[in-house]
Amino acid sequence: MLDVIRAAGTISRVGLIDATGFTGATISTVVRKLIDDGLVLETGRAESTGGKPRVLLQLNPSSRYAVGIHLDHSGIAYVLTDLGGSVVARMTRAGAGAEDPPVIVDRMAREVHALIDGVGVERDRVLGAGLVSPGPLTPTSGMRLAPPPMRHWEDFPLDQALERAIGLPVVLGNDATAAALGEYWSGVINGSSTFAAVYMCTGIGAGMLVNGIPYHGASGNAGEIGHICLDVEGPECWCGARGCTEVLVGPAEVVAAARADAGLARAVGLAGGRTRSRPSVAAEFAAVARAARRGEPAARAIMERSARYLAVAVRTLANVMDLDLLVLTGPSLAVAGSTYLPVIQDELDRAFFSRATHSVDVRLSKSAATAPAIGAASMVLQTELVPLQPGMRLPDNLAESERIHTRA
Repeated sequence: MLDVIRAAGTISRVGLIDATGFTGATISTVVRKLIDDGLVLETGRAESTGGKPRVLLQLNPSSRYAVGIHLDHSGIAYVLTDLGGSVVARMTRAGAGAEDPPVIVDRMAREVHALIDGVGVERDRVLGAGLVSPGPLTPTSGMRLAPPPMRHWEDFPLDQALERAIGLPVVLGNDATAAALGEYWSGVINGSSTFAAVYMCTGIGAGMLVNGIPYHGASGNAGEIGHICLDVEGPECWCGARGCTEVLVGPAEVVAAARADAGLARAVGLAGGRTRSRPSVAAEFAAVARAARRGEPAARAIMERSARYLAVAVRTLANVMDLDLLVLTGPSLAVAGSTYLPVIQDELDRAFFSRATHSVDVRLSKSAATAPAIGAASMVLQTELVPLQPGMRLPDNLAESERIHTRA
């Protein structure tokens, strides 16, 4: 019921009955408890339609908070959100790098405490922390098959270690799925029943929501479009397959192709050897993307090749899920989205299977760099705000029938 109130903005008890199918007595009991717990407020009255004006309810966003953490080799992003999902604080710090997991967990704990204390939020109002990282993940504990830069995290009990360090419950999740959830909770996905976020940082993935509910798959690793095979005789990928999107044209391959061109490497400023001081793949990918935006022909050719291959993988996802909306997100697409978006949109306009029935709208995220962390916090909020169940919906005329008329 909390999620219905959140989604509506303001809603009356009668509106809750229509949206949930619960009886008036049940709605009355639950709403009273939510008000007593400080989670919901009564805020003005709806415009009268002839009878007694209905009292409107809204979420009390400052009643609870959640922490979101995006752990990646190239950077760690933190957000603190209120109960409505609005970001009240955020920060980005150095990535996991090659340091031992316990060292990173201790640092993350200090940074989480600094994030909360920095805005003066009482600790007992923080519901917990969502922690997301590259997949594949097991439903609990951590990475069983980690990407090469984070191979030393395999079998490390990530959620348990962080929970002990910060003294808050920890929910573990996949960063691409969290990115999709972050986009949804940011309020930009209204009206789409089947939506996906294509996510790129050091790797490539996708998260999917159906009727506002994340589709996780059997183990929480649905949407791995970085491991769709685009060439059965292609190079071997770290996942064990051949010709995957990620190994063909992912950020690491883009950087390798740029480094193989000596003139471009000098122009972009890519480091020479593989040293501990060399910038992360994400940072070097961003350098190539900026060169392409400046019109550097070799950089532009490499980026456009990557975009064409990714567009084919995205079309496969769109065909399987029958998508109507796609958002490009993640730190790498935050800097390169202007190159990828038109290529992906053109591929879907030209070759999406159901294009005669409906189009697929492709958008660039407005919060691409921190969407996974926002989604991680939203995972915690969803333990409190139970999502709408299938078949449950807000009335189409809700906005019209319950226009806000706040009385002085």
